[in-house]
Amino acid sequence: MKFRPRNLNALAELVVGNRGTVNPGPGEEPPYFLYRSSSYITEFFQELDLDFVHDGSTRHRWVADRLAELLAEPHDGPTHPPEIFCRLIDLLMDPADALNESNERTNALAQLNEVLNRERFEAFYGEDRHCYIRHLGTGLATIPPASPHRPLNQAEVERRHRLAAYLDSCSEDELIEEVLLPLFRQLGYHRITAAGHKDKALEYGKDIWMRYTLPTQHVLYFGIQAKKGKIDAAGQTKTGSANVAEVHNQALMMLAHDIFDPETNRRVLVDHAFIVAGGTITKAARNWLGNALDASKRSQIMFMDRDDILNLYVVTNLPLPETVQPKAINPWASSSDKPPF
Repeated sequence: MKFRPRNLNALAELVVGNRGTVNPGPGEEPPYFLYRSSSYITEFFQELDLDFVHDGSTRHRWVADRLAELLAEPHDGPTHPPEIFCRLIDLLMDPADALNESNERTNALAQLNEVLNRERFEAFYGEDRHCYIRHLGTGLATIPPASPHRPLNQAEVERRHRLAAYLDSCSEDELIEEVLLPLFRQLGYHRITAAGHKDKALEYGKDIWMRYTLPTQHVLYFGIQAKKGKIDAAGQTKTGSANVAEVHNQALMMLAHDIFDPETNRRVLVDHAFIVAGGTITKAARNWLGNALDASKRSQIMFMDRDDILNLYVVTNLPLPETVQPKAINPWASSSDKPPF
């Protein structure tokens, strides 16, 4: 990835704190970024675990050269800057370094975006107060992957329970359109297409199909069979649940029927199938599915249940669906979670 020289120099000016007037007159702006001398520039890069040491040359030009090196690091395509560059932006926009403004850093963010917008990117603060970058063309945000199995903080636990309440009341189409589509887009899948439930004539077991591009530029195709409620292995399935045998047959249909990719102008088969449940997938259903799959299909069919959806949605810092009401909920009200005491 390359930035134009003038944009690299402008970004370097922000890193070293050259922009702004210490004692501003009429019509002049104060500095919104910390001034960094030679030793502080070296310290800034050391915080990123980089061994760059300023050599005493012109500060902003030296930093611009280092920024060009960071942008040349491996990355996931033209819409995703290298991770180390994203970490540099996050460090540069640390709310604790606010200068001549509140820790919201509105003016600093505007100056940064004045530079990034010329390269079709935009910086923004997430709910965790870290600064991220998104591509203006696709809207994809470059957020470092977070483990869905890590401990959640209090705010994340509350968001998780609000989303769980939404999953209890939403329809299957709302589960797909308001939760699954934004989630998989954020996880890096693209060309995501929902079949919908108004016309099932060409669905063939697929609620969603999508692509994922590997770092080698090979493309894998995924299909999703989504169920709003619980998936069980009962002989007589109750209302609101789905039988795993039926879902298994739909997944096999998905793998056997090709799809048309308009970007490549050819028909392709789905490589992997996700079985996604807005409720739980019972242990008996998982065991039945594991026994039913032969060695060739076992790696092609994967499943996610409610806990997987909730944890992934929260740690990727996605906004909740608009219909979720921001009301106070006891974060330990669910029987599946225990208080930390």
